[in-house]
Amino acid sequence: MHTSAQTFTLKSQDLSGQFTSTFLAKTLGCNGENKSPQLAWNDAPPETKSFAVTMYDLDAPTGSGWWHWVVFDIPNNLNELIEDAGSVQKPLLPKGIIQSLTDFGKIGYNGPYPPENDKPHAYLITVYALKTTHLGVDKNTTPALVGFVINQNLLAKASLIVYSKR
Repeated sequence: MHTSAQTFTLKSQDLSGQFTSTFLAKTLGCNGENKSPQLAWNDAPPETKSFAVTMYDLDAPTGSGWWHWVVFDIPNNLNELIEDAGSVQKPLLPKGIIQSLTDFGKIGYNGPYPPENDKPHAYLITVYALKTTHLGVDKNTTPALVGFVINQNLLAKASLIVYSKR
């Protein structure tokens, strides 16, 4: 008899293959609504003490990608971020969860908006199960440093890839 264990999984009621205008940036001439998508995860390792979520443009023409969203210190009893949780104007995240700087130089969610006439960009949205309750960094920490600390405390991760083109 073959048995299979459930694996750590990330899903979204809001996303399929392409970002819609609801989730696109509202900056640099883009008229999106800049709402972060609903995300839910399940089957995290039992020893998980917290979660982090990131959104990263793998195809940004920078030589180092582009961080669109970094959120961490999500308690282990939470397994969903509601739509627009990445807003810094609305208090939709529970107290204690930290959103830090993105490559826009701002805190909170900043939606996709690839350069004009560029190929479709792949956006990697990842939830990380972590072995620590708090990463020990704050809202002014660079995305690269947060990523380093996440990887130092990683138990498991699950991702979605969503595309956008202008």
